[in-house]
Amino acid sequence: MVNQVKKGGDGLRLQVTKPARKAGLVEENTDGEPIRLASVYVYGFDDLLLVVNQTVDMGHRADLISTVAQSTESMHGGYPATIAEAGNGYQVNLPGAGDAGFRVGDKAPVVPTDGMLLIHNGTQRELIERILTLREEQVSS
Repeated sequence: MVNQVKKGGDGLRLQVTKPARKAGLVEENTDGEPIRLASVYVYGFDDLLLVVNQTVDMGHRADLISTVAQSTESMHGGYPATIAEAGNGYQVNLPGAGDAGFRVGDKAPVVPTDGMLLIHNGTQRELIERILTLREEQVSS
């Protein structure tokens, strides 16, 4: 199921429980209680958001951002954000998401990869595949 963008106290938010776990942005104990929630940066581009763990190597991050910026011919900033507990799971704050074209109620598929989430509106599939390949190469080298 694809979650919808919601209005939060200070901006937009998205429920990302399963993808955040897959990306390693959440660490839980054996009872399923969070013991670590990642601090992240949210980078906005037209119709695409990269949510990147602050622990991702700066050079790797620069390669990812550069690739997306060149492909979309856009960049709407990068902002610190948090993964937070919400209901029975986790959500991510999305500063700058409005500039990237996301609105309350939009369906926002989330693709997890090591240390990051790609949030899109369904129009960037080819670019997402390219980013996943790049990230896989970064992690394996």
